[in-house]
Parts: sequence; structure tokens; C-alpha cells
Amino acid sequence: MEPLDLFSRRQVLSVRELVSRLKKLVESRFDFVWVEGEVSGLRRPGSGHLYFSLKDSEAGIKAVLFRHQAAMLRFSLEDGLKVLCQGRVSVYGPRGDLQLVVDAVEPKGAGALALAFEQIKQRLEAEGLFAAERKKPLPDLPKRIAVVTSPTGAAIRDFLNVLHRRFAGVEVAIYPVLVQGAEAPAQMIAALADLAAWGWPEVIVLTRGGGSPEDLWAFNDEGLARAIAACPIPVVSAVGHEIDLSISDLVADLRAPTPSAAAELLVKPQAELAARLGGLSARLAQAAARFIARRRAELNALTRGLGDPRRRLADKRLRVDDLLSRAGSAAGQAQHRLARRLWQARQRLIQARPDRRLVQMGARLGGLSHRLEAGGINAVTSRRYQLEQLSGRLRALSPLAVLGRGYALALGPDGALLTSAGQVKEGDQIRVRLAEGALRATVREVES
Repeated sequence: MEPLDLFSRRQVLSVRELVSRLKKLVESRFDFVWVEGEVSGLRRPGSGHLYFSLKDSEAGIKAVLFRHQAAMLRFSLEDGLKVLCQGRVSVYGPRGDLQLVVDAVEPKGAGALALAFEQIKQRLEAEGLFAAERKKPLPDLPKRIAVVTSPTGAAIRDFLNVLHRRFAGVEVAIYPVLVQGAEAPAQMIAALADLAAWGWPEVIVLTRGGGSPEDLWAFNDEGLARAIAACPIPVVSAVGHEIDLSISDLVADLRAPTPSAAAELLVKPQAELAARLGGLSARLAQAAARFIARRRAELNALTRGLGDPRRRLADKRLRVDDLLSRAGSAAGQAQHRLARRLWQARQRLIQARPDRRLVQMGARLGGLSHRLEAGGINAVTSRRYQLEQLSGRLRALSPLAVLGRGYALALGPDGALLTSAGQVKEGDQIRVRLAEGALRATVREVES
């Protein structure tokens, strides 16, 4: 590029030529540069490129981070963020703007991963994804557990060893996924969706062994965190060692420091479960004893309210006698009404008492019913016998019985019983009643 001679004849350049010369000059001198500054005026158009300015207290320069490089950022650029940018200085021809074409960005101070972690954490915490009230409770003793992890890692071996040593009856399904690298978050998100659609597991364990922050970064993925929060099945996060903390730990329903600790938190030892079951059995027995005692007291109170059954039976016998005096068929109706009342009383007792006392009272009511029925039959038989005796005595005292011994009754013309010969006169028609049949006669002579 030829230099300009300012003292020779006038040389006129077009704008394009000037900008082109500036572009060549700048790009040849600043092909690789690190620039420290504060991000300002950040724009994210639909192209995916990032446009912003780098400034300090005295100057500023425009910068662009193209889509491919932007996708590799571990954190999000934000206005006010102090960064170190590595790139090339260039001039944008159509506007003549001096700009920095950025190839890499590092946060000033905190590392890129630490900054990205804090940005994701603050964003999800503001949305309430870490709140305790939204976390789902875990079953006391899960019978079906799904483990989302690498099938070849040490994490699954440690988890299964501790789990089956503490309680061998738990069923485990392993969903194999990558737990490291760019493809790992998508596979774990798909695993959560598949397990939720399956509906078989009672708990899902998302786990892997220890590693560097880069190795564990898949568990800080924002999409994975949202999938964990949306999963209808409780999720346990057991990532790395106790000192490691990931976004999945914060959003999961339960955080376990290690895969082995996850197994310990999910399943209690059989001896502990047996002791707990024994305690629950003792408490259940005590509660049952108190329940039965209360029901027995209520039953005694109800029994006292029913009164002496003998008095009621005496009243019913009198009632039966009265009905027998009016009509023999009334006894059957009274028994039917009494049986219905006894059945209703039995139903009320069934609703008010526990099963075993209900059976005892049912048997007792059945016995009383049989005794009442037998007593009624005996009373009817006794009254029928008395009635037959009275009927016999009545027949013995009846005038008809006297006629059977040869006597007769004479009835006057008016049908009145004749007790004196002066009640008729000669020629009157009279009627003579015999033990069997009657005679009509005419009075021929009256003897005083």
C-alpha cells in the first residue's frame, strides 16, 4: 500500500478506498489482541450473533461475537459484565466502523463455569424452582426405583451395592445415558420424559460419580433443571462427591451427597424397618384396645337404655293374651311386628358396634328372639287350654245340657219362656224345645 504524499499534487480518495486502506492497515497490525472492558448495549438479533460495545471509563469500541462462537459460551453475556475478549480488530466497510471481531470471551475475576453456574442459579431461584414447598415427598419405602446414569460407571455399582445390602426387595430399572459432554443433558431430559410416561418407578435417581467441574457441567444445564422440576415422579439428584453442588441438586426433590448416600436415604435397613414395624404394631394394638374399650362403654350404656328384657317380655305376653281374647289371628300379627322391631334394633346395634361385639350381640338377639317365639307359643298354648276348660264348664252349665237329661223348655205364643201354667190358656199354640229338635203343641187343658 503506497503512502500518501501530502505535499505533492492533490490526491483524492473515494470513501471506499479510504475505508479499504484503513481496514488493511488495522487488520495487519491487530490480528490477535486481548481487550478488557465492560459489556454495554448488548443486542441479540434473530441471526444468533451478539453485538455489543466494550468500554472503560475513557473509551469504547464496538464488538461482534458470531453465532458459532456465541454457542460455545459457558455463561451469558450481560450488560455491565466485565470481560476479557480475544479477537481481531477490523473495520466494517459499509459504515466505516472500527470493531472487534471476538473469538473468545472470559469473565473478569470469576471463571466462566462459576459465572454461568451463578447466572443459572439466580435465574431459576427467582422463578421459585428451588422452593421447598414445590418439592415432592418421597415414599417411605419405595419398591420400584429408576436410575438414570451411565451403565458402566462406578456410581451405579455403588448405588446397587448399598441398596441391596440394606433391603434386597427393591426393584431397580437402569436407564442408560451419557453423564458427560454436550449430548448428556438432552439424553437425561429424554430419560425423565420416558420414565414419567412409563409411570412404573416410584422414585427416579439421577446420578454419576465425581469429576472435574467440566465433567459435571451437564448437571448444571438449565433445560435439565426445568425437566427435573416438571417431572411428576420424585427425583433424587446424587452427583459427584459431597463437596460438589450442581443445579440439579438444587432443583431436585432430594439431594444426596453421593450415589451411595442416595441409596441410604431411599431405603432404611431391614432391622430398622422391623423395629419400626414393631413399634407401629404396638401402637396399633394400644389404639385398638382403647377403641374397643370406648365401644364397650357405649354398648353398656345402650344396654342400660334398653331396660330389663324380662319386663318387656311380660308386657308382650300380656299383649298376646289380650290379642288372643279378641282374635286368634292377632297373635301372629303381633309376633310379626315384634320380630320387625327386633330386626331394626339389631340393625342399629350392627351400625353402632365393632365386628366382634356385633357378632356377640347378634347371637344374643337371636337367642332372645327364639326365646320370645317359644314363650309366645307356650302362652298361646296355655291360653288355648284355659279357653277349652272354660268352654267345657260353660257347656256343662248351659241349659242345653239340662235338656239332654230329659227336660224340655216350653215357649208361649209370644216366644217367652213359660214358667207357670197361668201364662197360657186352652187353645194356645206353644213351642216345646227338646235337647234335639222342638215340638209345636196346642193347650187342651190348663191345670193350676
